[in-house]
Amino acid sequence: MIINVTDLQDPVLQVYTSLNENQLRRYYEPSEGLFICESEKVIRRALHAGYEPCSFLAQTERLSGEGSDILAKYADSLPVYTADEKTLRSLTGYALTGGMLCAMKRKPLLPAEDLCADLTKLAVLVNIENPTNVGAIFRSAAALGMDGVLLAGGSADPLYRRAARVSMGSVFQIPWTVTEDVPFELLKSLGFATAAMALSDKSTSIDDPAFLKETKKAVILGNEGDGLPEDTIHKSDYVIKIPMARGVDSLNVAAASAVAFWSIR
Repeated sequence: MIINVTDLQDPVLQVYTSLNENQLRRYYEPSEGLFICESEKVIRRALHAGYEPCSFLAQTERLSGEGSDILAKYADSLPVYTADEKTLRSLTGYALTGGMLCAMKRKPLLPAEDLCADLTKLAVLVNIENPTNVGAIFRSAAALGMDGVLLAGGSADPLYRRAARVSMGSVFQIPWTVTEDVPFELLKSLGFATAAMALSDKSTSIDDPAFLKETKKAVILGNEGDGLPEDTIHKSDYVIKIPMARGVDSLNVAAASAVAFWSIR
């Protein structure tokens, strides 16, 4: 059903206007909650990955423009709320990226042992708090041939609106799950060699021949400011770093991830 709205304070729009990311996650508690997808490309990739839409909010122009096929497909079964650009700008404070939002249901997360069982190249994110960085890491992981992503120790949710948008929908193209900490025993039992990216006296170059020869590799990336905990570094099979020039000691974690993923592709 296509519903034109002029007042964004309408209670039916609360998932778009007044609920924050954490409230959306608990929307159906104890079952999985909701998340908001933004832009036609990201929404399309989420749908292709099997995520279930609940409603749409789009610029009126989108009914006949880019993404109109998506809106037309669901208009008979779901609410499709539309408003002009000025009205939607009052919601975000800026022009809505891609002119479309979609509220979607989350899926249950796989246990780490099920996710990792058949993978050979794994990215492990430890307490990476910035959704922009998480989204960029996912995009690099998908583009450069990583098989999956494990988010450990409080990393930002890949389904946060900004993370999914920055990833250009890559969060829907590569399998991932969440753990409280890096599951070293599990990874070892599955045959993974773990490599902590860290500046340490023990660090070797990222192109260490011994690491590159490993059949299954897990690259562990740490917090934007503090890096990896010492305990995580100590438990890893390898400690690797990217050789730097001009006295620069490190890269942003998203940039470092791209170099690492390319190196082991």
